Amino acid sequence: MNLRPQTTSEVKRRSARADRVSTLEISLIRQISESARPTAMPLGVGEPTWDLPEPGRRVLNEWSGRAPYGAGTGLPELRKAVADYYRAGIDEAFITQGSVGALFSLLQAYVGPGDKVLLPDPGFVTYRNIVLFSQAEPVYCPLDETNRFRLDAARLVSMLDDGRIKAVIVNHPSNPTGAGCSAADLKMIAEECRQRGILLISDEVYRDLYFGERPPCLREISDYGIVVSSVSKAWGAPGLRVGWAVGDPELLDPARTIHSYATTSPSFIAQKAALALIEATEEIHRKARVELAARWDALRIAKREHLGEDPLPPDGTFYHFMKLPQEALADPIGFAVKLRDEADVVAIPGLVFGERGREYLRVSFAAKPEQIAEGIRRMARYWRA
Repeated sequence: MNLRPQTTSEVKRRSARADRVSTLEISLIRQISESARPTAMPLGVGEPTWDLPEPGRRVLNEWSGRAPYGAGTGLPELRKAVADYYRAGIDEAFITQGSVGALFSLLQAYVGPGDKVLLPDPGFVTYRNIVLFSQAEPVYCPLDETNRFRLDAARLVSMLDDGRIKAVIVNHPSNPTGAGCSAADLKMIAEECRQRGILLISDEVYRDLYFGERPPCLREISDYGIVVSSVSKAWGAPGLRVGWAVGDPELLDPARTIHSYATTSPSFIAQKAALALIEATEEIHRKARVELAARWDALRIAKREHLGEDPLPPDGTFYHFMKLPQEALADPIGFAVKLRDEADVVAIPGLVFGERGREYLRVSFAAKPEQIAEGIRRMARYWRA
């Protein structure tokens, strides 16, 4: 047999993409952010700009010796620390490659062609794309802007009788709106999902970055459903890529299997650093909320000075859902690109997160206070115009 090297074009012709990726593309959040100039004010990507807390730094700085794979479900001591945080048993927790690793594994395990997954609108863009990759259909529960986009249990429950809905994702406080939900609403959703045998996933990655009262945790009010989270936000360590899922061990088992094939295991050293962070949770979260408050103050003062507005804080997160000027509504994405290229400010059009976000711009105030103030100053003339 006479084999010859294949050219790139020949390989592409012979290796057509699978149908399940035909609807996917790189997130517009990344497309807008990563095309910005280095001088741009970074009000787009949501990642803490305060330093990695000292317990995590110490582990990384002092590490020596081997860097093994580690257990596929996570280091036992880290699983126990996560379980203790939720007052759960160690068998109810497994460690994942960030919270997205948990979401991906759960949806791949439980939904497929012909199924539907109920998502918030507006909601985190990754939910939709993971559902599409699993070849299921995303359907949307519209959140009401007159209620500041807070989760509405009655509206969500009214959509659950569609027999094709296999899973529901709730996110509180929410990316992109910062809106929370009440304990009563969360409990109602959990009980209604239990009665119908629908998988409930509660994404609580922003729960400890809050204003006012601490948001409820699904684990506190129900034994049904799965909580996903990570050290990326309130523990200030997005680059560690360490997350988790907590719930019924039997529900988690198939997701564990999928996650092990996708990643083998999360980074051993990153898990050690995450363990140190979780062991220092109380102090780390207290300082994180101080950083959060300083950044919110910078945004509020800048909006008051340059736009004559005095915004209310969100329930949680470091996102401000900002009303677009009227002339931007015809092309919100084009307007965000204009802000990036002319004003040198990166912010994300709310339309990226769903049709209900069309009239908004998501401004991340995770940036440094001086960057937030300068970003609002640069943007203000586009509103005044």
